[in-house]
Amino acid sequence: VQLVESGGGLVQPGGSLRLSCAASGFTFSRSDMRWCRQAPGKERELVAAITSAGISTNYANSVKGRFTISRDNAKNTVYLQMNSLNPEDTAVYYCNRRWRSPGGILYDDWGQGTQVTVSS
Repeated sequence: VQLVESGGGLVQPGGSLRLSCAASGFTFSRSDMRWCRQAPGKERELVAAITSAGISTNYANSVKGRFTISRDNAKNTVYLQMNSLNPEDTAVYYCNRRWRSPGGILYDDWGQGTQVTVSS
């Protein structure tokens, strides 16, 4: 399994970024996908999630109305469009696949993360 994030960087408050996560090594089109983030000194938190067919999404309250998660199953890629960024969005953003084994054990696959810094 490989999850490779890209698109992070330095952006001014009010700006936008689009993160991408290229997935391989599993059946992407059958997998729900998530974006999580971890700010310095804080726990990793769920930002957004999308079901396998892209029909259903959900968001953390802190990003609702500003962030949009989407996916392209033909390209095995999940995206996070981030608008109206503010300094509190500064964090390392991780692509995540959470899945359950036939025995019922929950597993997480993670990418290496991409740094997003919002600063003037």
